[in-house]
Amino acid sequence: MDEIERMLLEKVAELHKLPDGAYNIRKDGAGDGRRSTENIRIENRTDGKTGIDIFVSAGTRGESVHIPVVITKSDYRETVYNDFYVGEGADVTIIAGCGIHNCGLSDSEHSGVHTFHIARGARVKYVERHYADGDGNGKNIMNPASVLYLAEDAYLDMETTQIKGVDSTMRSTRAELKAGAQLVVREKIYTHGSQRAETSFTVDLNGAGAAADVVSRSVASERSVQKFVSFINGNAPSRGHTECDAIIMDGAAVTAVPSLAANDVNAELIHEAAIGKIAGEQLTKLMSLGLDEKQAEETIIKGFLS
Repeated sequence: MDEIERMLLEKVAELHKLPDGAYNIRKDGAGDGRRSTENIRIENRTDGKTGIDIFVSAGTRGESVHIPVVITKSDYRETVYNDFYVGEGADVTIIAGCGIHNCGLSDSEHSGVHTFHIARGARVKYVERHYADGDGNGKNIMNPASVLYLAEDAYLDMETTQIKGVDSTMRSTRAELKAGAQLVVREKIYTHGSQRAETSFTVDLNGAGAAADVVSRSVASERSVQKFVSFINGNAPSRGHTECDAIIMDGAAVTAVPSLAANDVNAELIHEAAIGKIAGEQLTKLMSLGLDEKQAEETIIKGFLS
């Protein structure tokens, strides 16, 4: 593991060394380390697509699996398909993410499609971070897609973060929830320069007692552009909430399009959207404590995205 790979893994997966438990590390299109455990099995796909299948045995508790991707090449593009099969009653943490270090003149791009099959009563904590850097003129592009199938009484807590350096991203998430299933999404995005970030969520609440809570917090600075689109469809007696909360700075632009469809008389759905600049009184208060304006802004942004 060289220093660039070590830095990227620390940024996207908080790894300082090879993790305990199951893991699969992908670097520049090839495997760079894998371990399965008694309860979590990682295998290459057999359908001709690039990627892996992860099988979590029923009843597995307190275990984790890391599947980070790092790219250190310029002029490199890939699409990877990873499927997760989580057995009944399991309770696991999955940590993914992609880090790109591009010092060339050409673009580097990673597109990932993650499909989750979460069985009855299983609980999953899913963490995905994106980070990029480099001193060349090539763009860093990431297009993650998630497809979520939650069986009866399944639970998925999904935390996604775009840290910095990603020039263009288009994130899409589609979810289908059966009776009693719950989905919690917390998205955090910070864009700067001329970066563009688009995210879309479509959630179908198909069973009685299903619930979804989708919240996006973002900061758009300089000339960056963001767009947030969400659709929650209440197709049964269910509860849904979608929220976009954004800070806009400099010459940036933010669009928020939350949408609800109640297709059952007992579907309870709420949407919220708020876009605005940093409040002047917040800056004044922090500057009165000795911070300059830039330091005050950074403190507010850090707290907002934490």
